[in-house]
Amino acid sequence: MTRAAIPVLNTRRLVLRGPEPGDYPNFKATFASYRSRFMGGPLNTYEAWMLYAAEIGHWDIRGFGMWMIHDRVTDATLGMAGGWQPAGWPERELAWIIWPAAAGQGYALEATDAVRRHLYGQGWTTAVSYVDPKHLDSIRLCERLGARRDPEAATVDGNDVVYRHPAPAALVDTQLAYGIAREIAHYADPKLRPEGMPVD
Repeated sequence: MTRAAIPVLNTRRLVLRGPEPGDYPNFKATFASYRSRFMGGPLNTYEAWMLYAAEIGHWDIRGFGMWMIHDRVTDATLGMAGGWQPAGWPERELAWIIWPAAAGQGYALEATDAVRRHLYGQGWTTAVSYVDPKHLDSIRLCERLGARRDPEAATVDGNDVVYRHPAPAALVDTQLAYGIAREIAHYADPKLRPEGMPVD
């Protein structure tokens, strides 16, 4: 798959496109920050550059990868979400990261729901998310997406826990699908003013 073949996904508030060189500064800043502590960071300049190059190359090697999340109105980048399976990963993962300034607005939920539906439409029958057990926001997001801890699944390095996402049929005309759609609509309501701890 060439980079030109990366599909564009549209949601109510977001446009998901393949990563471009111009998106790198926000990626670098996030992975140099404390926010990346559960994803191998903070990274130095060289490590961040290598990881971003891997994000772009993953599409060519695997045929899927991480999309850059853009605001539909401003086109600003808000984070990344997509499929991820570098060497050594036991299974294909659904992963995400939201830039610090954009946290708490439901963007990870909205983007990951769209990504999961797309990848299931491309033939995926299952997916997992590898989560640091101390990363409570990601655990909550997994649960809001209907994923459940799978103690039988292989982990990446023994320091993570595995959350298995529901099968494709669970996202078609079900209570789970309705609940996710309602939560996304709630975040999209301009009258909403989130309070408390940010939950992506």
